[in-house]
Amino acid sequence: MAPDSDGPNEVRIGGRLKHARLSKGYTLKELAKLVACSESMVSKVENDKLRPSIAMLHRFAQALGTNIANLFSEADPNAGVVTIVRSHQRPRIEVDPQLSGGDIWLERLIPHSNGRLLQSHILNLFPNSRSDDLIQHTGEELGFVITGQVELEVQGTVYELNAGDSFFFASNLPHGYYNKGKSITRILWVNTPPSF
Repeated sequence: MAPDSDGPNEVRIGGRLKHARLSKGYTLKELAKLVACSESMVSKVENDKLRPSIAMLHRFAQALGTNIANLFSEADPNAGVVTIVRSHQRPRIEVDPQLSGGDIWLERLIPHSNGRLLQSHILNLFPNSRSDDLIQHTGEELGFVITGQVELEVQGTVYELNAGDSFFFASNLPHGYYNKGKSITRILWVNTPPSF
């Protein structure tokens, strides 16, 4: 079972998403059309009543001329110096289990900060969890499967990965994942430039 959804470290994006939409001058209807969803869904996300899937977050970010990292960014008082994040203080980003086919959440390993070249998190996938769509964006990605197993799809090819396996690919290739195993899969995932 996923951690309590109202945990102290969960990052909520509703207000930031609404601010970005209003800054662009979009109505709910206009943004909904750009991201191919209903006005109701945009409203629920903006009011933190619905957690969008990762693919939907990418569509929101693209429509708003930003990236997911900026939607989730918190001010990092240590930007430019050594940053330490204790395991119990990691910001947690959750996606809606109904949209992703199961519980998925990310633990941000370092706070987002403008100017950083890397972004890293631990992707947690419950059994039968999957990305709801294939994702494409600018950059490069590498990962290391900490526990469990995952099917990683990159540009139409599916790779079976187990604990201890690693991967690398260009982010502009359509990619997604699926935990068909019986236990939680945890993946250390690094992106450059920051995209989530």
